[in-house]
Amino acid sequence: MTHQKYLKMASFIPRTAFLASEHIQKSYFLGHHRAGLEKMKAMLDSVDHVIECRDFRVPATSINPLFEEALGGKSRTIVYTKRDLGADSKPESRMKEKLISRWEQKSTKVFFASRSLKNSVTPLAKYIKYLPMAANSVIGYRMLIVGMPNVGKSTLINKLRSMTNIKNVRKSAVVRTGADPGITRKIGTPIKLFEKDDIGIYVYDTPGVFVPYVSNPDSMLKMALCGIIKDSLVPIITLADYLLFQMNQNLLMDMYGAYCAPTNDIMELLGAISRKAGRLVKGGEPDYEAAARLFITQWREGKLGLFMLDDVVKVSWEKKNARLGTTESSIPGTSLELTPERAQKILATGVV
Repeated sequence: MTHQKYLKMASFIPRTAFLASEHIQKSYFLGHHRAGLEKMKAMLDSVDHVIECRDFRVPATSINPLFEEALGGKSRTIVYTKRDLGADSKPESRMKEKLISRWEQKSTKVFFASRSLKNSVTPLAKYIKYLPMAANSVIGYRMLIVGMPNVGKSTLINKLRSMTNIKNVRKSAVVRTGADPGITRKIGTPIKLFEKDDIGIYVYDTPGVFVPYVSNPDSMLKMALCGIIKDSLVPIITLADYLLFQMNQNLLMDMYGAYCAPTNDIMELLGAISRKAGRLVKGGEPDYEAAARLFITQWREGKLGLFMLDDVVKVSWEKKNARLGTTESSIPGTSLELTPERAQKILATGVV
């Protein structure tokens, strides 16, 4: 690092707020989302359990209240996917898992699964094999797997299937996956995952279901960054600017340090990326949109730091206040800042 770049990093002050345009699209509720949700409702009487997937990078934003309304009466397991893209193994990260787990009722089991680590779904697989002990059905134990678009439902099914204990059954992928939302468009036939005491354990893959309306542009930007909605719904440079804002908020300026010194100016960063990566147009001018796509792709692949877009401590605090009927400002001396010491305390006590 040059002396000049070091001085700029030392004096750099990140933006404290992102001014999102009110013109950002506020809906992605498509026809197959509505049809899929209605089909799920119709199937409730014939399934025993629901597995709901949420994206670990946006654990609160990827909660779909439509599932609470439609599937609330059915026993449920929550799986936070892509954990390896949202956190490392430090105490602060483990603390966040503990807080997230406390968002649900004690009767609801919560698991965390990584995209790249097969053994991360082993605890979930063991739990699923235990569930049929309460089943009494000649058609086996049947589950629905639900979630927002592109949160990893099909990938999770393939990982579970690869651990099958069924004899003479191939362990390769059984459902199609992809980086774009909307790969699964309808509920298919049940997929047999395991056998337990001669009872087959089946799962139905379902289409991702978005919410009808998102009033907060910040939430829409988070979901766009995570690929829950199509990239084309948000201007790519706006999306890259929001990613830069989040990286600076998480003090990860060094992750783009190969391109330029810390900056709040997305065009400065994209210009540097264009020149460094050879993303240029005629005349040698920067291709800002190509640079923005590269910047976003690198983050989605975990190459620009591992961090969450939702503030887990803040969400937990808000949920606690809602239970107690209080507000943050009514409790003197409180702070939402997450220090290593506070993380260790929360790990030990589970209290925000």
